[in-house]
Amino acid sequence: MTRPSNARRSRLIQALPKAELHLHIEGSLEPELMVALAARNGIDIPFASVEEVRRAYAFSNLQDFLDIYYQGMGVLRVERDFFDLTMAYLERANADTVRHVEIFFDPQGHTGRGIAFGTAIGGILRGLEEGKARFGISYRLIMCFLRHLDEESALATLAEAEPWLDRIDGVGLDSSERGHPPGKFARVFARARELGLKLVAHAGEEGPPGYVWEALDILKVDRIDHGNRALEDRRLVERIVAEKRTLTVCPLSNLKLCVIDAMGQSPVRHMLDLGIRVTINSDDPAYFGGYVNANFIAVAEALDLSEDQIATLAVNSFAGSFLPEAEKAEHIAAIEMIRNASA
Repeated sequence: MTRPSNARRSRLIQALPKAELHLHIEGSLEPELMVALAARNGIDIPFASVEEVRRAYAFSNLQDFLDIYYQGMGVLRVERDFFDLTMAYLERANADTVRHVEIFFDPQGHTGRGIAFGTAIGGILRGLEEGKARFGISYRLIMCFLRHLDEESALATLAEAEPWLDRIDGVGLDSSERGHPPGKFARVFARARELGLKLVAHAGEEGPPGYVWEALDILKVDRIDHGNRALEDRRLVERIVAEKRTLTVCPLSNLKLCVIDAMGQSPVRHMLDLGIRVTINSDDPAYFGGYVNANFIAVAEALDLSEDQIATLAVNSFAGSFLPEAEKAEHIAAIEMIRNASA
């Protein structure tokens, strides 16, 4: 099979409708917006310019990233800030032909510094509604628990969220993975499941395959975020394929955090070959160097993906989403038209 040129790949990636299933809205805080919000809110930050902020976004492991990530949150103070943050992301998503987003937000990262739960979620939801009206981007909102905090804090956050549950679609688990196994949050995920929420969890990025097993068996998640290290366990791979579990892989994030040493080591092509429903996502794009299309292009070029494989990744993004089946089918049909036209 003749492989497409990089220019042809880029054109196809731009044309394909896509869903993004692994995006931390706080991680889309670009240096320019950080500086602007700090000025607007009268907040002193330890950076004299946008360039200094950008230099601070250099790190080589998850914990160093989390340190600057939480520092950046400090400029988000009022509902307008969260609205502006959300709209800035959606403008970039729209430019990348993203038609559906399922975004994470970290309420504990805000309530823990004195920002009301309603301030954060109110601004984010207002932005998501504006993005839907302006760009036609549908959405689901996933509230994540910070795994470096205890389960009591997560349970309190879920209780605080109850007045908003008609606007929250699921719960997730993020932050420092190593040393914080999914099983630590069994009760809060059980409660979320009782409330009818969808369940996802970061597992197998830094943590071992056992964390993916725990996410499936103890938390009973619907979807695995990252999941790279699942490939180390043949039985786990067989289960993921048999159950059609979606993995939300983030190539540029993996490279930046040294989960892989080079983009050619990304597991995406191997996952496709194994029949895993793998998807491409940007994670924390302001910090990791690119939004959805940049991730698609980086992995497609490094792994020499075919046009059919690229289209399959786009199909997977909708198949693994929490959209109704009819809406999934519409998006997938649009992808198939483009796939057939390029064949």
